[in-house]
Amino acid sequence: MTADLFEARQVGRTRLRLPLFGLGTAHFGGMYEHVSGAQAEATLKAAWAGGVRYFDSAPYYGRGLSEHRLGSFLIDRPREDYLVTTKIGRVFFRPSKPGTFDRTPWNGGLNFDFRFDYSYDGVMRSYEQSLMRLCIDSVDALLVHDPDAALHEAEHGARMNDLTDGGIKALEELKRAGDIEAIGMGLNLPESFETIASLIDPDFLIVAMPYTLLSQSVLHTGLKRCRDKGISVVIGAPFASGILATGPGPNARYGYKIATEEIQAKTRRIQDVCRAYDVTLQSAALQFTLGHPAVVSIIPGAAKPEEVGQNLAFMRETIPTALWEALKSEDLIDPESPCPVQ
Repeated sequence: MTADLFEARQVGRTRLRLPLFGLGTAHFGGMYEHVSGAQAEATLKAAWAGGVRYFDSAPYYGRGLSEHRLGSFLIDRPREDYLVTTKIGRVFFRPSKPGTFDRTPWNGGLNFDFRFDYSYDGVMRSYEQSLMRLCIDSVDALLVHDPDAALHEAEHGARMNDLTDGGIKALEELKRAGDIEAIGMGLNLPESFETIASLIDPDFLIVAMPYTLLSQSVLHTGLKRCRDKGISVVIGAPFASGILATGPGPNARYGYKIATEEIQAKTRRIQDVCRAYDVTLQSAALQFTLGHPAVVSIIPGAAKPEEVGQNLAFMRETIPTALWEALKSEDLIDPESPCPVQ
C-alpha cells in the first residue's frame, strides 16, 4: 500500500480525523480465548511502537475488561498523542449472584452484568463508566453500540424510542460541549444501514461485517447512502471476524461463528487468486475495504504482539491492480467495488 498507514482522514463534517489504521481491542476482553493482562499490555506496546495511535473499545468487550486494559496502558501517555473511541448502549452493574454468574461470551471477562439502556440517563452513565475504566477524562467519539433489531427482538422498538427520545440528546449535548468530536453507530447487519442508521444523523459508522473481501452486500445500499450523506465508515472486522486472517479451516470463523462450507469454499477461491498474484489473503482483506471513498479507517483486532506486526506488514504489501480485476472477473467481489490503487 503506497499511502501512509497513519494518514488522517476527516470523519464526516467534524473536526475529528482518524488514521487509516487503528487497533480494535475486543480481544483484550477475551473474545474467542483468554488474553492475560501481560499479553494485552505487550500487544498494546507493539501497536504503539509500530505507530498505532487510534484505539477502539466498548464496555461490552469483556464486560469492561477491554476498557480497563486499554486505560491501564494509556494512563501515563500524553492525552494529545492518541485517539480513543468507545460505545454506549449498555450499563453495567454487580450481578445478584456473583459466584454463579455466567460471563459468556467472554473468556475471562469481568464479573459484571448489564442492561441495555439507550436513554439519556443511560448514555450519560455509560459514558462516565467508560471514562473511569479508561482512566481518562475524555474520549474522541461515542458510538451507539449494537442497535441491530435481531439482537433486541421484542424490545427493539422500545429501546430505539429511548435512543431517539433521549439518548441522541445526550450525545448531541456532549458533542456541542466539546466533550466528544463525533457521534457514531456500531452496526453488524446489512439491513441496519437502512432501518437503524437512519434513526439519527451520525457522523460515522463502525461496520463489523457487511463490507469485507467476502461480502459487499451494502455496496449499492448502505454505503451509497453514507457516501451521499457524507457519513464516514470505519471497518471494524476487515478479517470478517477471523477467516480472512486464518484462512479456511475447521476452526475458521465468519460472522463470529464457525464458517459454513460455502464461506470456506469462497475463501479458498479468493486465496487461490491471491496466490496467483503472489499476494497474501490477509493483505488483500485489509487493503480492499480502504478502496471505498466512504471508508476512513480499518481497526483489525490483535491478541498477540506478533499479530500487530503482521498486520502492519500486510498493510504495506504492494497489491497489483490486476488482482482486484481478477477477483471481479471470477465473480468473487462485486464488479463495481472501488478498489485501492497502488
